[in-house]
Amino acid sequence: MSHIPVDEGQPLTPHQDLHSEQGALRGEHPGRSGNPVIKVADLAWLEFEKPDLDQAEVFARDFGFAIAARTDHELWLRGTFAGSPCMVIRRGRASRFLGPAFRAAECADVDRLAAVVGHTVRDIDVPGGGRSVSLFDPSGIPVRVVHCAEPLPALPEQTPLALNTGTEFRRRNATQRPPREPSRVQRLGHVVLETRSFGRTLDWYLDMLGMIVSDFLFLDGQRGRGPTMAFIRCDQGSLPVDHHTLALHLGPGAGYVHSAYQVTDLDAIAAGGEYLAERGYQRSWGIGRHVQGSQLFDYWRDPDRFMLEHFADGDLFSSDLEPGWAPMSASGLAQWGPPVTRDFLGTHPSPAKLREVMTALRGDNELDPARLLGLMKAMSS
Repeated sequence: MSHIPVDEGQPLTPHQDLHSEQGALRGEHPGRSGNPVIKVADLAWLEFEKPDLDQAEVFARDFGFAIAARTDHELWLRGTFAGSPCMVIRRGRASRFLGPAFRAAECADVDRLAAVVGHTVRDIDVPGGGRSVSLFDPSGIPVRVVHCAEPLPALPEQTPLALNTGTEFRRRNATQRPPREPSRVQRLGHVVLETRSFGRTLDWYLDMLGMIVSDFLFLDGQRGRGPTMAFIRCDQGSLPVDHHTLALHLGPGAGYVHSAYQVTDLDAIAAGGEYLAERGYQRSWGIGRHVQGSQLFDYWRDPDRFMLEHFADGDLFSSDLEPGWAPMSASGLAQWGPPVTRDFLGTHPSPAKLREVMTALRGDNELDPARLLGLMKAMSS
């Protein structure tokens, strides 16, 4: 771990030299379950419905996915890494997010989870075959836990550029001319979900799937009421894994916010972004570098207005690192880059958004006027 200079005149905190300036206070959420049912190993894929699979395939190729399988009713997308597909898009009447599928560490974990919740294990028609059990989280979002029989083989990679840095010269008598082409997706990294029942939904993912929290965010002046966002990783013991595979945040909606897909490096992000812009797609926010997770990021909208992220160079944590705590703010989302956009934050005051807010405030959930005002303040700070 790299060392961060410490001002010897300042008191040390439990998180000095770590990923966050603050750790938990006494009695705050520990960020993990004492006895989870299983421990998932990773995200497997995300499931969507869309009416136009041809349009979906065109965007998928432009964004950098490879096609794992295509029928009249399903489109399976994949990255270059060996493993499971990244996404399945099924033909449907409207564009909607169906839910995430998480990868079980062992086939027996699918049976164990099914026995606990009283659901049936079913075979799934995924390239390579597999088995799954279907659940619902407390927000009502369908969640699958799957075990794939045969991983997809690896595909050719987008070669990272050799960089000259300081006194280290890896490139001599050669130029850099990265082609303007799609950023070749390597794998699915994470999904972000919005929920009106943050505490119950968070605990469900920790208790049922054995995930652990990397970082909590809280509202200014409301830390005593608990966090309103969590970046959550898988628990693979001493093996370092992505800073977050799932992120949850409190809000008036329930469902998909965005998903993120790893690419080779910053040049792949930038050149791929130019390629997308030339084809008329809308950039939502980027290019920049995040705070929680440290990823280089670039966010785009597909033709159905779903947000997808290219990312590279994210943090990896082992299970012994405790959660960090930080105040939530729009300006705290990035170390550098352009100002965060209203499109990314979802703060457009549309009639649909206002109806969503009013429905949430009247419902039995964790969003009340004080929380709503705190979220509005955070997203404008």
